[in-house]
Amino acid sequence: MKATEARLLDFLKRSQQFVIPIYQRTYSWTEQQCRQLWDDIIRAGKRDDISAHFIGSVVYIEQGLYQVSGISPLLVIDGQQRLTTAMLLIEALSRHLGEDEVFDGFSAMKLRNYYLLNPYESGEKGFKLLLTETDKDSLLALIKQRPMPENYSHRIMENFTFFDEQIAKLGDDLIPLCRGLAKLLIVDVALNRGQDNPQLIFESMNSTGKALSQADLVRNFILMGLEPEHQTRLYEDH
Repeated sequence: MKATEARLLDFLKRSQQFVIPIYQRTYSWTEQQCRQLWDDIIRAGKRDDISAHFIGSVVYIEQGLYQVSGISPLLVIDGQQRLTTAMLLIEALSRHLGEDEVFDGFSAMKLRNYYLLNPYESGEKGFKLLLTETDKDSLLALIKQRPMPENYSHRIMENFTFFDEQIAKLGDDLIPLCRGLAKLLIVDVALNRGQDNPQLIFESMNSTGKALSQADLVRNFILMGLEPEHQTRLYEDH
């Protein structure tokens, strides 16, 4: 295991793709949690005495490696709620920006190409974040700016709408939001598949939250050792 401090935007920019394993729960942040994050970002953006705002850790496994290499997807063990919420906020902000930068690195094109998309890839490889099947189509529809699927994720749409409305209230004064986003800090926790036990880490990460059933734990233990496409097939078949 290797843990390093990282700016969220730098982390997103240098990582090619995050994949949420099929055994993880769906996106569940409430508007209250989004509002707290929003308030923290705006406060950090307005105050020069706040150099960074810590939002938690992102724990992931890469195929046989333990550093972000941009070669293969990062399988997220913990942090999907933060990553998804950040993506929703960035997508909403990109729709309120034009071609010119309002703050260093903040234009519509740069936000999308740095943090939401892999512009030179096609299909699902062209997106930075792939959620579980229940949520994936909803997030991709937002990022592609297309109509929501029939069975869309209400939580994803509601939280995107919340951020969109908050940004609209700022009018042309978007610099505090951009500055605050640039100050977001995470702990980048990279696991080595051959040395670390992701199941134990997954259980410890969830030990203070909503309890996992024994069925959840058994299912996760079985699926965690498989490649993503095999996880999906086994999960859907059983």
